[in-house]
Amino acid sequence: MAFLAESLNRVKPSATMAVVQKARDIAATGRSVISLGAGEPDFDTPDNIKNAAIEAIKRGETKYTPVPGIVPLREAIVKKFKRENNLDYTAAQVIVGTGGKQILYNAFAATMNPGDEVIIPAPYWVSYPEMVAINGGEPVIVGTTLENGFKLTAKDLEAAITPKTKWLLLNSPSNPSGAAYTHAEIKALTDVLLKHEHVWVLTDDMYEHLTFGDFKFATPVEVEPKLKDRTLTMNGVSKAYAMTGWRIGYAAGPLPLIKAMDMIQGQQTSGACSIAQWAAVEALNGPQDFLKTSKKAFEERRDLVVSMLNQAKGLTCPVPEGAFYVYPSCAGLIGKKTPGGKTIESDVDFVNELLEAEGVAVVQGSAFGLGPNFRVSYATSNKVLEEACQRIQRFCASLT
Repeated sequence: MAFLAESLNRVKPSATMAVVQKARDIAATGRSVISLGAGEPDFDTPDNIKNAAIEAIKRGETKYTPVPGIVPLREAIVKKFKRENNLDYTAAQVIVGTGGKQILYNAFAATMNPGDEVIIPAPYWVSYPEMVAINGGEPVIVGTTLENGFKLTAKDLEAAITPKTKWLLLNSPSNPSGAAYTHAEIKALTDVLLKHEHVWVLTDDMYEHLTFGDFKFATPVEVEPKLKDRTLTMNGVSKAYAMTGWRIGYAAGPLPLIKAMDMIQGQQTSGACSIAQWAAVEALNGPQDFLKTSKKAFEERRDLVVSMLNQAKGLTCPVPEGAFYVYPSCAGLIGKKTPGGKTIESDVDFVNELLEAEGVAVVQGSAFGLGPNFRVSYATSNKVLEEACQRIQRFCASLT
């Protein structure tokens, strides 16, 4: 009899973590490696947030917290949803988790029965289908195109819905593509969902504050309030406030679902870190100047990377609306040969050979369900990005 659970056979390891580790291993040999694989802002957490955490420690806020989060944080989240998204929730309809990842996982754990389907547009964050699968559900992957800006269309959503569909998972701005849905694009999707009352919406709004130019962020319930009773709106402080290691995510939704997630979390981890929660209170209630500063820096980096990658032979890099990723196509290089005679037959070959030849670590698009592409995280300095893009250009030019 096998000791490990059969459900593990349905799950793959994280490709992004694998790339980051491979880059570390090569760097440990003394080679120069630029890793553009991690989805993490390079800015430090703002001082006012760090100071709030220090003060919380001094006050002795070091005990267990309520499972769904401390009341001041849940109240801050209620205010945030009203202030920024025009959404009305009570503190009882809010749950705080150890990062957005736990929120998503617990939502699936609370709702999935064997055979239930979750519609996931591709490219997708690598953990989505694995979370569905490990909870007994079936990921239904719906491909998007570069021409459509890597966004799900109403027509494709309609075609993917079956009597077994339980959730649509919508991530905007997107990891890995940076694509963000306009108000009109979300309205087209919500119009479809209104016709299918058994389908719920799970939004991943983690990159809400990282949109560029004149783009205006919108979330599904804001666009279509009639969906409020079957939508879980997830967000967090990780990306917006450079608080990845603090591990605070949160969501608001219908009370019965929040209570079910609370019960699961109570048997799993209980409340999130007390100190991190008090820091998150300050992040949401305190000065928001940091958002403008980081947004401006990321927009400059986006423009730099898109420009330089589009100058590389065989690459096509669209301009994303948000997040801190670009998702260029390397279709123009499939079938080419490296100077050593290796044929580039896939995006996996492309990223492996790029790492070997030039010491630049990126993640293959096939890991996100759509290739031949690769993801570049530009959450690092302009100087590092320039050097990385020059190396990518050099590698592409070497292929014949």
